[in-house]
Amino acid sequence: MELVRATRRAEQLLVPAAFVTALGNNVQLIAGALLMIRSDRTMLAVGLLFVAVAAPQAVLSPIFGRLADRYDRRRLWIGCDLASAVLALALPVWLASGGAKGPGIYAANFALAVVAALFFPVSNALIKERVRPSQVRRFNANYEMATQAGMLLSATVGGLLVQRLGAVPLLFFNAGTFAVSAALVAGVGRRSAVTGAETSVAAGATPAIIPTTASTTASTTAPTAALTAGQPASSRVPLGRLIVLYAQGSVVVTVFNALLPKLVLGEWERGAALFGIVDAIGSLGFLAATAFYKAAGRRFNDLPIAVFGFLACNVALVLQPLFGPVGLGLGVALGAFTYGTARIASRSLVMTSVDEAHAGRAFGLANGAGLAATVVAMLGIAELVDRSDSRWGFAALAGLSAVAAVAAGVLLRGPLSHSRDGVRHSDDREQHHGAIGAGIRSRMGNHERRRRAAGGVLPVPAPAPDSCGVPDAGVAG
Repeated sequence: MELVRATRRAEQLLVPAAFVTALGNNVQLIAGALLMIRSDRTMLAVGLLFVAVAAPQAVLSPIFGRLADRYDRRRLWIGCDLASAVLALALPVWLASGGAKGPGIYAANFALAVVAALFFPVSNALIKERVRPSQVRRFNANYEMATQAGMLLSATVGGLLVQRLGAVPLLFFNAGTFAVSAALVAGVGRRSAVTGAETSVAAGATPAIIPTTASTTASTTAPTAALTAGQPASSRVPLGRLIVLYAQGSVVVTVFNALLPKLVLGEWERGAALFGIVDAIGSLGFLAATAFYKAAGRRFNDLPIAVFGFLACNVALVLQPLFGPVGLGLGVALGAFTYGTARIASRSLVMTSVDEAHAGRAFGLANGAGLAATVVAMLGIAELVDRSDSRWGFAALAGLSAVAAVAAGVLLRGPLSHSRDGVRHSDDREQHHGAIGAGIRSRMGNHERRRRAAGGVLPVPAPAPDSCGVPDAGVAG
């Protein structure tokens, strides 16, 4: 019961914490992008801002992922949120005191990106640590929906507030979101001994003395815990190929967020409100993706869901800038739906293919690889757009994503099939041994019942007298 209460509390609080953190991170970034596109109407100016955010995470996330596996992940998450709140407050103070706009925006977002380099592996490792293995796919759907919805709604909040109130009030609001996230994660509570032991069993670890029960056996049937030939599932699935599939989603969403203000504000010369409304429509697509994944996940494996989802998203990317604001809104809704479905599936693949002790390192590598690719793609697409227009940028982004999705899908098909076969064989062995054990226990139980029945009808022997002629009370009792 203690385990159930602790994991349910974590599952309930980590989703809203992820939402407000994503909202805060991207409000800051969107506000900076809108300010930069107004002062310098080139895609490169916005692209450099996103590079300043991606570069430190690409370098530091693999390193910080090791810290997430060594220290208390809950405390690290809270520390990241508090540090981000302080850094978010520094930018409006700088602007209000008359500081230069460009250097201040770049510096503040760079500093927040350094903190985010630690936050990404820490948050995912904490999820792997606290969420029940049987609930990983369902939780990932809710978590990814909350994260992506926070990112998209940040554009809505950013666009409307920047247009009405200016950037400074928006940046103060941003600092408050990090404080809310820290409070939610603090409510998760410390990791109890019961939670830690159960998570270790579910992750495939071998504690010193853990009794084998029916519930423990059931919880280890997930791919994370399956053992084939004495090796965990994570050792049989190439992590690099999973990272290619998962990390290309970071390229798509980051470059898209740079293309959108260039298209709406720079080329169409519309207000920031339209920019926010389009992203709000995208949030509805993510809500639909969450519901769809929960239904499709019961019938299909994560790999085909991820590959076909990304490919459908690529088609939507090509169409988005071709038919004006209305077409853009419909295209963003379709793109968010397909991208959200694929992102949830690819995230679940990574989450269920690594053990809990190395989750921080795996997601640190995934974040670093995705953002390193983002830097290269951003600079190349920015140069292409400034020499042509945004339509070519959307098409180039779709092409890069399609190549990555197809390549990863082809390379992962064999290893994941072997992994599932290993899980089935392991389950068969467990069921066979369980049946043998149940038969032995049944025969022992029948023998005990016959012995007790015989004892009930046979006469009880009289107590033997001791050396003094007094019955032995110890024997008689």
